[in-house]
Amino acid sequence: MTSLVLRACSLLVLCAASTAAAYDFLGAESCQACHPDAYAAWKGSSHARAKDVLSPVQQRDARCLSCHAPNDVDQKQAGVTCETCHGGGQYYSPKYVMKDPELARLAGLVDPTEKACRACHDASSPSLKPFDFAAALKAMDHWSVEREKRKKEQSSSRARPAPARSFAAWLSHQKPPGFSK
Repeated sequence: MTSLVLRACSLLVLCAASTAAAYDFLGAESCQACHPDAYAAWKGSSHARAKDVLSPVQQRDARCLSCHAPNDVDQKQAGVTCETCHGGGQYYSPKYVMKDPELARLAGLVDPTEKACRACHDASSPSLKPFDFAAALKAMDHWSVEREKRKKEQSSSRARPAPARSFAAWLSHQKPPGFSK
C-alpha cells in the first residue's frame, strides 16, 4: 500500500511540475521594466521579428516554427524572446532574485551558450550562412549599455560625499572656549 501511495504522490508531483513549466514564461514586456535598454535592443533585433519573416505557409510549418517561434505553442510567445534564450522568468524575475546573480541562476535564469544558439543557427539552417558565434554575440549585444549604466551608478554612489554630521556630532568635536592646543 505504501508503494502505491508513493507512486501516486510521485505522479502527482511530476504532473504538477510539467504543468507549472508550461506557464513559466512571462513575456518580453515583463523584462522591459528593469532592463529597458536590453528590451529596446531586442525589440529592434531580428529575433523579435523571427516569426514575422515567415510566409503564411511557413508559419504553419513546425520545422520553421521550431526556430522562428519555439515557444509559440506552449508559451504563446511569438518570435525569439528574452525567455527563449534566458529561460522562463516566472521564478527569477522578482527584483530581489535578480539582484543576486547566483540566486537568479538557481531560480532558472540561463546564460545562453554557443551550443544553445547552434540549436537553430546550424548547418541545416535554410539561410545557408555560416554561423560565427562571436560575431553573432556582438550583433545581439543587449547588455553592454546596461552594464555601463550600472557601473556609473555604482561609481557615483561611491563618489558621493559623506552625509553631513548632525549638529550634536559637530558640537561634540568643538573645542571649549579658551582651550588651546
